[in-house]
Amino acid sequence: MRPWMRLDNAALIFPATQNSRWVNTFRLSADLAETVDPALLGQAVRDLMPRFPTVYVRLGRGLFWYYLQAVDKAPDVIPEYAYPLTHMSRREQKRCCFRVLYHENRIAVEFFHAITDGTGGEIFLKSLVARYLELRYGVPVETVFGIRDRRDAPTAEERRDAFQTYTGDFPMSRREDTVYRLFGTPDATGFMHVITGIVPTGELIRKAREYGATVTGFLAAVMLKTIIGMQEGHVRREKRRPVKVTIPINLRKVFGADTLRNFALVLNIGVDPRLKDYSLADLCREYRHQMDLENTPERMAARIAANVLPARNKLLRIAPLFIKNIAMRSVYNRCGERKGCINISNLGSIGLPEGMRPYVTRVDFMIGVQLSYPNNCSVASCGDVTTINMIRNIRETELERRFFSELVRLGIPVSVESNDP
Repeated sequence: MRPWMRLDNAALIFPATQNSRWVNTFRLSADLAETVDPALLGQAVRDLMPRFPTVYVRLGRGLFWYYLQAVDKAPDVIPEYAYPLTHMSRREQKRCCFRVLYHENRIAVEFFHAITDGTGGEIFLKSLVARYLELRYGVPVETVFGIRDRRDAPTAEERRDAFQTYTGDFPMSRREDTVYRLFGTPDATGFMHVITGIVPTGELIRKAREYGATVTGFLAAVMLKTIIGMQEGHVRREKRRPVKVTIPINLRKVFGADTLRNFALVLNIGVDPRLKDYSLADLCREYRHQMDLENTPERMAARIAANVLPARNKLLRIAPLFIKNIAMRSVYNRCGERKGCINISNLGSIGLPEGMRPYVTRVDFMIGVQLSYPNNCSVASCGDVTTINMIRNIRETELERRFFSELVRLGIPVSVESNDP
């Protein structure tokens, strides 16, 4: 029988909540200086299979739990055939939980979120590109910036469900105010519209420092200001709700873990615009103070406990899978997406070894829309290029237009790309 493993604690919710229209997937891609050779890319994908046993898996369904099982062979690489993050069906997940695509000079990997998070995906993509460059140009693989050498054995730490290790003894309440929700006209075709803002990393960092903020804090503040303005245009003052952005936190940095599986939690950071008219400086300050308060090992351990401890309940453990699915959907509908307006997921600076830098011109990160969020935002920087990918499944572009216009008004040059016809 092929090796199998339990889903990590964060992954439990993803197969339970997906449906025929929505799957929690994300995408990482690297643009190279020359056109991709698909035969060599396929060889690189096959070569990495023994090194990443937590990635080369399929989703299985048992009587009591979903599980991940090693695949028989590496997936074939395929040409980009539609739009980013096309629907990943349950049938596809039963074969393999990630796909590798190429188009001209771009290599892209799309992951079902149950197998890893953005950091794990970044490590896999960079390791894949490193192996591809080794095959094509003889570039030696340097195991820095998280890159794994295919000849090394996977470690127990990489395979660990770190949530079980770092959970606290007492759970934190999930109670938060329900926030203003973005809305629009759904695209009946299911098309994922992507508008990408390309900005100089140095200019973005300098502007963030002017406001005493990190890049993530600055972008979150601009997004908060944007959504506050949208709510003012659509909702009477007495009916307005709090506005919050959902920020994924890489718990590896908090606890010093090195797992390649999911190990992130989210914080909802924001303000109630009924209290005052917030300037951008106010919003940067609010972000910094709230993040300083919440992003601590003690409070994160308590947040982990809120997810881990219920799953250890003996009655829940012996309940059939369909009962667990109902329970998890109920929790997700109540707590999962009602407390934030939009995700802003920033992978930060994508470090590359010196030998790879001449060959990689750009890196993109893209998280699909959520079950009830019509918009999402993902950010990655490589060298002096930062890409801000705004994805949506609605027709209206108001959010993107307002957000990028605000960056330009602040003096940050933005080049815009779109996959819209």
